[in-house]
Amino acid sequence: MAHLLAMFDQVRIVNLVDRPDRRREVTAQIARVGGFDGGRVAFHTARRPENPGDFPSLGARGCFESQLAVLRNARDSGARKLLLLEDDLDFVGVERGPAIFNELAKRDWSFFYGAHREEAQGRTGLVRLSPDEVVITASFLAFDGKVIAPLVDWLEAVQQRPAGSPEYGPMHVDGAYSVYRALNPDLETYAAFPPLGRQRSSRSDITQTGMILDRYAATRPIANLLRRGIEHLRG
Repeated sequence: MAHLLAMFDQVRIVNLVDRPDRRREVTAQIARVGGFDGGRVAFHTARRPENPGDFPSLGARGCFESQLAVLRNARDSGARKLLLLEDDLDFVGVERGPAIFNELAKRDWSFFYGAHREEAQGRTGLVRLSPDEVVITASFLAFDGKVIAPLVDWLEAVQQRPAGSPEYGPMHVDGAYSVYRALNPDLETYAAFPPLGRQRSSRSDITQTGMILDRYAATRPIANLLRRGIEHLRG
């Protein structure tokens, strides 16, 4: 494939309007795998919510609502295969990508995780996940068109319920996807082992923890440089 992500008719990258640093960095990542391809690969510009509401944090609400907005747009435009990326994603093992996606194209699938934190446990290549396997992160996640509309309906219901609802209320979006998969065990889920992407080290918009330097605009570039140094030492 000339473009690594060619099997997806829509590729959407979620980017907060106040995070131009991440936009620049993920733009470089997209260039590595084929570029924006005439608009098929595009940004979804998100805005930070004013308060967390019943979600675990402000960032958790923002991530949930921005991904839900992408899914709504994909439903309304009739997307056949949607790939949703977060703007702190780095591609890894790009040379393995074509084989993974070629194999995925032969399967009847509903969810595909290109990035995750699951243990390999001897698994390699394109691997089918059990419905009850919880997958952490939703930074590189694909959806087959058949699952998008019912998933939107379910996420909207989750969003409207109170926190702690026995029917599942507001939560982190990766948790919501895992719950939905567990409730619908007939939906096939696959993942790449090793992952094809990883979360880039940067100031988090989900958690409140981080370097003190992150708190001030003037010192954030220093914090980013320190993270890059840590990443280099880790290999």
